[in-house]
Amino acid sequence: MKRRSFIKIGGYSGLALGIVPQWAFNIQEEEYSILELMGKADIELFGKGINLRKEAHDAFLKMKRAAYSDGIDIKMISSYRSFERQMAIWERKYITYTDDGMQPLDAIDKIIEYSTVPGTSRHHWGTDIDIVDGYRKVEGDVLVPEKFGAGGPYELFKTWMDENSTEFGYHLVYTNEPKRKGFKYEPWHYSYAPLSVPLLDTFRSKNIAMVLQKEEFEGTEHFTAGFLRNYIINNILDINPELL
Repeated sequence: MKRRSFIKIGGYSGLALGIVPQWAFNIQEEEYSILELMGKADIELFGKGINLRKEAHDAFLKMKRAAYSDGIDIKMISSYRSFERQMAIWERKYITYTDDGMQPLDAIDKIIEYSTVPGTSRHHWGTDIDIVDGYRKVEGDVLVPEKFGAGGPYELFKTWMDENSTEFGYHLVYTNEPKRKGFKYEPWHYSYAPLSVPLLDTFRSKNIAMVLQKEEFEGTEHFTAGFLRNYIINNILDINPELL
């Protein structure tokens, strides 16, 4: 299937970066509020057990039907996630690590290997999904990179996604590119680019760091301006260039 391409932006100036022209995605220009970007606003979601914005939902169903014909059952593990839900994940990990004797800054570094700071998750947008092959019976945690590699239970699923997902607008977010920084490789996390790219552009134009410094949840007292700047550069923006 034909691969869909998107425009990449270069350059960084504080937290306000250049915005891709909306015509590049053939969608109506829309302004997203900070509350919406941070998972604090109610957005219209579609599909029982899917919970995505309408366009992302429809594209997901098309991809799911196509995968069925090739013996793959795309199973949703996670999609939309509110600020409160992300905060619960964050605080559970932070408390667990620090109770085990880890220093706060080390605990934060450990958390952001895979989990986002509440308010910065792409799952807040209703465009991103964590998925596996539901036909495979897997014990324990299914979201383990090795299970998607050679000889793993999701090897055929990952191969199918590599070959076909972009035809439906879905792109892998956190690739296994050796020079990529930030979150570790997540072969299960895909994003619907026609919507998530404009959302990320708006995110980049807002001073989210200033907002985060005013939040109150476990560990926020360690969110210095320097930490948040590096976090946004490395974890939020160092992703698959097809999503920039």
